[in-house]
Amino acid sequence: MKRGGLIVLVLILAAGAVSAVWGITTRERALAELTKETREMAVVTVATTKPSKGAAAEEVSLPGNIQPFTDAAIFARVSGYLKSRNADIGSHVKTGQVLAEIDTPDVDQQLLQARADLASAVANAKLAQTTADRYEDLMKTDSVSRQDLDNAVGGLEAKKAAVASAEANVKRLEAMQKFRVIHAPFDGVITARSTDIGALIGSGNAAKELFHIASMDRLRIYVNVPQSYSAAARVGTETSIEIQNLPGRTFKGKLTRTAQSIDTTSRTLLAEIDLDNPGGVILPGSFAQVSLKVPGEATTFRLPVNALIFRSEGLRVAVVNNGVIALRPVTLGRDFGNTVEIVNGLTGNEAVVVNPPDSLAEGQAVIVAPAAEPKKPQP
Repeated sequence: MKRGGLIVLVLILAAGAVSAVWGITTRERALAELTKETREMAVVTVATTKPSKGAAAEEVSLPGNIQPFTDAAIFARVSGYLKSRNADIGSHVKTGQVLAEIDTPDVDQQLLQARADLASAVANAKLAQTTADRYEDLMKTDSVSRQDLDNAVGGLEAKKAAVASAEANVKRLEAMQKFRVIHAPFDGVITARSTDIGALIGSGNAAKELFHIASMDRLRIYVNVPQSYSAAARVGTETSIEIQNLPGRTFKGKLTRTAQSIDTTSRTLLAEIDLDNPGGVILPGSFAQVSLKVPGEATTFRLPVNALIFRSEGLRVAVVNNGVIALRPVTLGRDFGNTVEIVNGLTGNEAVVVNPPDSLAEGQAVIVAPAAEPKKPQP
């Protein structure tokens, strides 16, 4: 009886141990499955696209600023009152043509005084010459001392220097007096007039612009070329120019010079196009749309706009590599609306994430969603 009870007790203990082991195993299996499901649910699912390959841009359109080839503000060199005016806004003038004349009473009086000073200096020089000659004759008979002769000769040299100074002052004032007549420095058109007859004309720090003249037969067009296209902005590159107020007309020009330096603020290269303007059809100051021909030396790619990631460190795109995210820096080219041009940073074989979440980080594991199958047409 005792042996049978012992066997029953052993069986009960064995059954309890088996039940405990089974329960622990079941709980561990459930915990592992729950952990796996949690991890799978934590992994972000993303949609990807491949960059579409395209040839480098053959032509890029850029805004241009049209300026006169030669442009000058005309100021007065002498003070006075405007006596006459022979040009107004829009007047076509030739080189050397008289634009205006200034009445200069102050300079005129200074010139008269300078001429009188010159005459006085000449008279003093003549007297000094006579005195020096007389002392030289007296010196031969020892009638004067050597010191008296040296004083006379020195006085003569001083008087000659005074004559030279007076002559220079007269010439200076005569040159100043010539500035009372204002001439056109080159052929052009008067684009501004800031004075009229009887107005007080100042010079120096008090000078005020009288006229503004611009040459119209040849123009300069300034274009800021983005850094990504700066290598294509070579001297001699052909351009097409369209102007808003001249619809339907296209003007041809060539790039003639560049700044040879990228502006650190705008990251652009300043380029200049010279354009002939016979008849003055194109007005300086106009806005121009310049089409710059870019040689097809490099390959670019296109991506949807919603694939771009804007971060503080710069523009990025998210690329999936073996289920892991890599953030690639890229350089933008042209904007085509729904798509943008990528000129640097891609090879074309990448799987680029579309609509990436803001929390996407370098090295993050993701699941790539299967591509949607195209819908079959309804019969």
